Amino acid sequence: MNKEYVFTLKFKLPQNAGPTDMLVGELYAKGCDDALIGTGMPGQIALEFTRKAKTADAAITSALHNVLSAIPQAQLIKTTGARKFGLCE
Repeated sequence: MNKEYVFTLKFKLPQNAGPTDMLVGELYAKGCDDALIGTGMPGQIALEFTRKAKTADAAITSALHNVLSAIPQAQLIKTTGARKFGLCE
């Protein structure tokens, strides 16, 4: 049974990343439609995911794959969270 995990991934963007509105569209197209995306820091992007998976590791790994498929040269600089939410919490 899959559970929901909430976590944030923060990335340093490559110099040639392009306009942030295009990056946000690409992230949604590549499977990050379960994330709130923050673009307030120049040269960085943060995504707060609420993702269903069997484990926290699986949720984070799939999110990393989605982000890197949209922005291949992005560098992960911070991961926080991975709280589990269910019906009893």
